[in-house]
Amino acid sequence: FQHSHVPEDDKETTTTTIEAPVVPDIVTMGKPMGNGMPLAAVVTTRAVVDAFDAQGVEYFNTFGGNPVCAAAGLAVLDVLESEGLAEKARICGSYLRDKILALRHKRGLDIIGEVRGSGFFLGIELVRDHETLEPATQETSFLCTKLKEEYSILTTIDGLHDNVLVIKPPMVFSRADANYFVSCFEKAVLTDLAAVRHDIKSMAQTPT
Repeated sequence: FQHSHVPEDDKETTTTTIEAPVVPDIVTMGKPMGNGMPLAAVVTTRAVVDAFDAQGVEYFNTFGGNPVCAAAGLAVLDVLESEGLAEKARICGSYLRDKILALRHKRGLDIIGEVRGSGFFLGIELVRDHETLEPATQETSFLCTKLKEEYSILTTIDGLHDNVLVIKPPMVFSRADANYFVSCFEKAVLTDLAAVRHDIKSMAQTPT
């Protein structure tokens, strides 16, 4: 949902689907679970496990059951729950999303298309034209590099046309950090990008 453009004629249906409660059959989770420790998990339903077991296939995992990593994972879950970090991410992420959306109404910031995602996983679609939705691929690459080199902000690039700037901050991210990001992003577009706009199409792209 963060990286795929939603066509105008599908927005009502897609929005309903996104906001509706979804109960997946299988969820895979990786790196963040151990907060730096090598740990991943597969969470599924009893029905799926029983169906797999009925196949008679042996399950083997070289690193399965590492007690140190498992302890780290349990500690992460304890902190997430005791400090209410999921709710904090939802609130602060919504604040950041609203601040970015507000930029679209400012002069010179019409490069901002849709802003998708939730919590601390947001994607800013960058376009050259709001009618044709021509992707601003080179501009996205330039801004990703500029944010890192000039403002010490790490983002990534995603999307079918590499024109979605992805924000995935750590759980300690605050409103002050959100304000800093928005301020730096605005400056990067209005000042840094504006200075090279005529040459942007000939520039090398940031590897994604």
